[in-house]
Amino acid sequence: MINDIELLEPGKKRRLLKPATYFIAILIIILFTFTSRVLMSEEGAIINTFSFLGQFKHLAQTSDNLLKGEENDRVNILLLGMGGKNHDGGYLTDTIMLVSIKPSTGDVAMLSIPRDLSVPVEGYGSRKINNINAFAEVNELGSGGLATSQALSRVLDFPIDYYLRVDFEGFVKIIDELGGVEVDVENTINDLNYPIMGREEAEDYASRYDHLYIEKGLQKMDGDLALKYARSRHSAGVEGTDFARSRRQQKVLQAAKQKILSMRIIFKPRLITNILETFNEHVSTNLKVWEIVKLWDLTKNTKSGSIINKVLDNSNGGLLMDYFTADGAYILQPRSGDFAEIQYLAKNLFNDAPPQDKQVVTKELSKVEIQNGTWVNGLAQRVATDLEKYGFQIINTDNASKQNYERSIIFDLSYGEKMESLTILKEKTGARINYGLPDWLIAELEEQNANKENLVQPDFILILGQDADITKSGVENEEE
Repeated sequence: MINDIELLEPGKKRRLLKPATYFIAILIIILFTFTSRVLMSEEGAIINTFSFLGQFKHLAQTSDNLLKGEENDRVNILLLGMGGKNHDGGYLTDTIMLVSIKPSTGDVAMLSIPRDLSVPVEGYGSRKINNINAFAEVNELGSGGLATSQALSRVLDFPIDYYLRVDFEGFVKIIDELGGVEVDVENTINDLNYPIMGREEAEDYASRYDHLYIEKGLQKMDGDLALKYARSRHSAGVEGTDFARSRRQQKVLQAAKQKILSMRIIFKPRLITNILETFNEHVSTNLKVWEIVKLWDLTKNTKSGSIINKVLDNSNGGLLMDYFTADGAYILQPRSGDFAEIQYLAKNLFNDAPPQDKQVVTKELSKVEIQNGTWVNGLAQRVATDLEKYGFQIINTDNASKQNYERSIIFDLSYGEKMESLTILKEKTGARINYGLPDWLIAELEEQNANKENLVQPDFILILGQDADITKSGVENEEE
């Protein structure tokens, strides 16, 4: 068996993360939609795209040409970001994102999957998901994108028919060609250990790193700064995780789309040519041109604020947990022990709550702890997935001390101060309400939380009983 660490990460110590650049994928899709063909002359660039693009739009819109998955009203595309052939471990896909499109509405959902997630890999046993692309490339150059999409299809238990794989070398140049992007920085980035490319093995340890500081608020970023914003993972505070980094990548993706929409790119042939040259060197995909055009036509009017963004993470209410292998390697595993909960989340990305309900719950900042009072494995997490769509903050999921509850019950610790949220929670779960906590539950919570730090007080504790039929709970009930 090939040792994945030796093969993919040579040197005495593991290299720092490569920049995540999946957002170039959507950037290029949009550019192709507007360009299709570029002809150059000595006098300058001459665009001959209108009739050509029109033919593809006509082709894309005919009923005989359906995107894969369109018959089921869901088209899945896997976006992969890797370092590239000129970098150590360059075929490791450090960014993995599932982008799903609902053709009937044009809705878009993005699910970021951490590179350290351990999954079964045919011929290799369990490995980090970011190794799959590299394993495939060793056997056959150019096969890694398809291999990764097929492996993730098996994990999520539904088809991922398309992939688009990019490396990051052309990213800075593309953003600069566009004149930069504007990104709303949610939290200040203060990273004292941002790695300097080419200095990984410098004898002076301090010279390997730079101080990256990006102020909170709307920021104009050139290519270099946008790359650093997307790559940083050692910032102080809430931005110092891979999961926060995934959210930042989604923000840059949306910023790039908005910038392109605001530019009359079709009248800038030299810009088109420069970017297409980068595309040819750094992008691999199984999407055909007419499929790219149709994808754009389906999503061109989708507003950034309506895009569903999800990140698999290891938070208290998250689906993943940290684990160290026998040889000390860090990986992420499903908290429940299998992929059922992750599959449930991925399959139900579009089952969102009514906007009016979500606004009410979000306004009241309602926090919920969910306990499973049954023997149904994973029930608490599946209900949590549904309730999050209504804006509830799930601060913890756990098993109840007993698994013989016949009926679900809500303990209201807000004592009626968040009645609108309570009404929605009762309606969606069918649970009965009890104001306050009984003595026995207080004693249990004190025992459970004795050694925990930074506890967050829930507004509601929901204990699930045998009546909590997952097929009739949450947003799925809206469709019955």
